Amino acid sequence: MPNPQFLVLFGSQTGTAQDVSERLGREARRRRLGCRVQALDSYPVVNLINEPLVIFVCATTGQGDPPDNMKNFWRFIFRKNLPTTALCQMEFAVLGLGDSSYTKFNFVAKKLHRRLLQLGGSALLPVCLGDDQHELGPDAAVDPWLRDLWDRVLSLLPPPPDLAEIPPGVPLPSKFTLLFLQEAPRMGSEGQRVAHPGSQEPPSESKPFLAPMISNQRVTGPSHFQDVRLIEFDISGSGISFAAGDVVLIQPSNSAAHVQQFCQVLGLDPDQLFTLQPREPDVSCPTRLPQPCSMRHLVSHYLDIASVPRRSFFELLACLSLHELEREKLLEFSSAQGQEELFEYCNRPRRTILEVLCDFPHTAAAIPPDYLLDLIPAIRPRAFSIASSMLAHPSRLQILVAVVQFQTRLKEPRRGLCSSWLASLDPGQGPVRVPLWVRPGSLAFPETPDTPVIMVGPGTGVAPFRAAIQERVAQGQTRNFLFFGCRWRDQDFYWEAEWQELEMRDCLTLVPAFSREQLSALFSALQEKKVYVQHRLRELGSLVWELLDRQGAYFYLAGNAKSMPADVSEALMSIFQEDGGLCSPDAAAYLARLQRTQRFQTETWA
Repeated sequence: MPNPQFLVLFGSQTGTAQDVSERLGREARRRRLGCRVQALDSYPVVNLINEPLVIFVCATTGQGDPPDNMKNFWRFIFRKNLPTTALCQMEFAVLGLGDSSYTKFNFVAKKLHRRLLQLGGSALLPVCLGDDQHELGPDAAVDPWLRDLWDRVLSLLPPPPDLAEIPPGVPLPSKFTLLFLQEAPRMGSEGQRVAHPGSQEPPSESKPFLAPMISNQRVTGPSHFQDVRLIEFDISGSGISFAAGDVVLIQPSNSAAHVQQFCQVLGLDPDQLFTLQPREPDVSCPTRLPQPCSMRHLVSHYLDIASVPRRSFFELLACLSLHELEREKLLEFSSAQGQEELFEYCNRPRRTILEVLCDFPHTAAAIPPDYLLDLIPAIRPRAFSIASSMLAHPSRLQILVAVVQFQTRLKEPRRGLCSSWLASLDPGQGPVRVPLWVRPGSLAFPETPDTPVIMVGPGTGVAPFRAAIQERVAQGQTRNFLFFGCRWRDQDFYWEAEWQELEMRDCLTLVPAFSREQLSALFSALQEKKVYVQHRLRELGSLVWELLDRQGAYFYLAGNAKSMPADVSEALMSIFQEDGGLCSPDAAAYLARLQRTQRFQTETWA
């Protein structure tokens, strides 16, 4: 008799929701239950009407937005023509992952829970609200919720009576086996599947375009604390096309030094070739890996050894450890009681998978290669706003990249994988190719020629607005208003000369805010108050109100998601009250109406 089956569907932006979903899959296998785990957009959503039990695991991104890999599902599930009995046969539970420092905390999970009830579904449990801000992270809410969930699931789907539960300390079978080749096969050069120039299908994650890097230029001053790069790619013949507001996804690689260190710690031969074989018939091999593949290629281009490991990493590592002292510590880190200590060891200092393996050398040296893909997540592509227009730069694509580097209590500085990798590439030393593809972004600009556009883009948030301004100017649309914020006029004023030239042509009104300079006469030198974009908006409140209320302007905001969006929204509320004469409830309703009609759009990132 086949094992009882249920379905786990996830929407994940950074990998946390996927990790929790895969944890559900593992816990189901331990309980001898069949469990399919899929990204929401890879699941044929029309089949939901036939699913008796579904667990949804959803992150909330930006300002209450669904993750990229559930956006198609999101549009479908909120179609107004779906009958209220569509999901009456389905029992469900929703697990949300969010950050309570944002206004729309776990907005996606809450809204999905309500919608599934509207469509006739029966909720097994109240929605789970995992919170990144909790001192123990989302697990503080997820652990007790999962205990309740398993009680409900096992009452609905009792496992076969003749099969005992697999205890936690016993490793589950690996997803894949690595079949090592004794000699190199006769084949062309190893490499990932790529979209070739002239290809009929546009580049995608499974088939990126290897774009030649044309230039990699630092655009911040030499004394500025942050290294920011303007990087240009040649996309001739790629089939890539994009509009202002679209984003490019880039697939980074690990550094050669880290790859070598990883192979040494695990006792792997970087040149060893293998083929990947799934253990289960419904599991497919990762499309990004060639067959055969070398260990060097796997570690360089696929395994995210520079990421901070999750609790599931320690759970599996403990199962695989043969060293008593190391195993004891790993079990402690993977237990519910050990989460505070794990946070102090791993999350707070941002310790990487590679560094953890170096700290547990006996365990690392004994890891069976078959488990590498279970233990270490795949490197995720990074999204960047496109900072150029094809109308201004045909066959070119430009991005503005802030190189992430910061210090924790660990000796070695923490570095962003993708930004550091990009910064290390020098097309002046020889040809450089970067795997990339393009997808629509969350910003859409009006096509009507006379509609004014107000853009607020502090720091690298200005990138999509450069693309928009280039595109609009090329189309004869000159009513462009840009509020740009940075620290110093002479250090991080991106594209200053370009903005000035557009101002001289009456194609742009630029309002800069230099937070470390005494720019505004409103603030005396004694106060030393920093001037941000929200202050400049308020100073020009009458103009902003005139453009929005009388001239139908669109308002755009891009940049860091932490406090800036709330500060700008607060500034707009003040403008609506002081310059528009609205009372507080009417001002809030006015702002909500702008958002609902897509006249207020945001693109923010953590």
